[in-house]
Amino acid sequence: MQDLHLLTVRETADLLQTKQVSSLELAEHYLSRANTHKALGAFLDCSPDATRLAAKAADQKIAMGNAPRLTGVPIAHKDIFVTKDFVTTAGSKMLKGYRSPFDATVVARLADAGMVTLGKLNCDEFAMGSANENSFYGKVHNPWDTSRVPGGSSGGSAAAVAAGLAPAATGTDTGGSIRQPASFCGITGIKPTYGRASRYGMVAYASSLDQAGPMARTAEDCALLLSAMCGADLDRDSTSLDLPPEDFTPGLNDSMKGLRIGVPKEFFADGLADDVRAAIDAALAEYEKLGAKRVPISLPRTELAIPVYYIIAPAEAASNLSRFDGVKFGHRAADYKDLADMYKKTRAQGFGDEVKRRIMIGNYVLSHGYYDAYYLQAQRIRRMIADDFQEAFNNCDLIAGPVAPSVAWTLGDKNRKPLDDYLADIYTLPASLAGLPAMSIPVGFGEGAMPVGMQLIGNYLQEGRLLNAAHQYQLATDWHLQRPVIFK
Repeated sequence: MQDLHLLTVRETADLLQTKQVSSLELAEHYLSRANTHKALGAFLDCSPDATRLAAKAADQKIAMGNAPRLTGVPIAHKDIFVTKDFVTTAGSKMLKGYRSPFDATVVARLADAGMVTLGKLNCDEFAMGSANENSFYGKVHNPWDTSRVPGGSSGGSAAAVAAGLAPAATGTDTGGSIRQPASFCGITGIKPTYGRASRYGMVAYASSLDQAGPMARTAEDCALLLSAMCGADLDRDSTSLDLPPEDFTPGLNDSMKGLRIGVPKEFFADGLADDVRAAIDAALAEYEKLGAKRVPISLPRTELAIPVYYIIAPAEAASNLSRFDGVKFGHRAADYKDLADMYKKTRAQGFGDEVKRRIMIGNYVLSHGYYDAYYLQAQRIRRMIADDFQEAFNNCDLIAGPVAPSVAWTLGDKNRKPLDDYLADIYTLPASLAGLPAMSIPVGFGEGAMPVGMQLIGNYLQEGRLLNAAHQYQLATDWHLQRPVIFK
């Protein structure tokens, strides 16, 4: 079967369960595609023997009967999750060649569900970036136009799914790093409520913001994956919510009639590109045809999300990355005079420019004399941003708007500065700061025939409602079925 990579997760699972295809056949097909399209830069590490072994085990389970629904379905993991059978680098020289003695909880749960790991996917170094240009191991290219960025930091995950190198991938979202690359690459991705998915074994960037989530072609696929990923992990992750696993698929076919979709005026102010605005407007009109109602709302502190995030996240990053000093694991400078010199040289050599920039900002805002003025103030405004959402949800069931101000920009754009990338997160940061579930779904194309995603934001623990709204839209449209021509 030559077109296996055109199948969704659900379609692939159905073929496996009915024995029309084997997991080993699927694994070989995707491994071959990953090798053929190395130039895309999506994969950092493949271990074909480990993948084949897992695929054979999956085929045996299916043959015995009563195997979990996702048994034998291939998946690839963002290189921010530690794995026993694959190298974990977090996109950094600091962790070059590192192999973990255990699997991250998310990886382990998907394996327990029967999924077969294809390999590890490229990402911005320590998940810091909006374009996947910050990886030590090279840039990732957008499959729709390889001269453009795929988005970040989960750009490798988004590119792999869009190019048919994997039917699904894991990603992490700290300030939009699932939603923005999903939008730029024309796929579906969801960040669940903070604490829904365990952070154990996920290399930390900003601990109060990091959250794992699935990336796939459809909302239905994301529902299947999220159901396997989520659940309490209290013994290993103190931020994990004490909730049992939940099946997000039963409510996918609920009616949209009477659904109130809040549209924040701040998301449609100056700065939003006309092509993105047009695609979002058309998607909202489609929802109205499905029976939903558009409700104007306000999120007045939207513009404050950028300075708040770029104080809190770097502060937590500076703390989390202090462990990378060359003593216990990771890169160590070859030549040094004493311990202090080893620390300095190791961190100077091991970290890239963006990571150094955020560590410097973080240490500054946490330093004596600036902690109260910056960090504490940012935390207060973060609470106010969360309150704005709760006020809005008094009048609507979910919130819709753009994911990013524009479509994907050109790789290596010399006119862009770090602040430009920070500003591109304006629409995704508020939900992250509030810890709310949010997702991106494809809704059209803009400048240069590049994909446009629409963001859906729900109240706490309302992933089911988001996935339902996304699924119903995808039943009525075919944007999620469009694929880059050269990767068909």
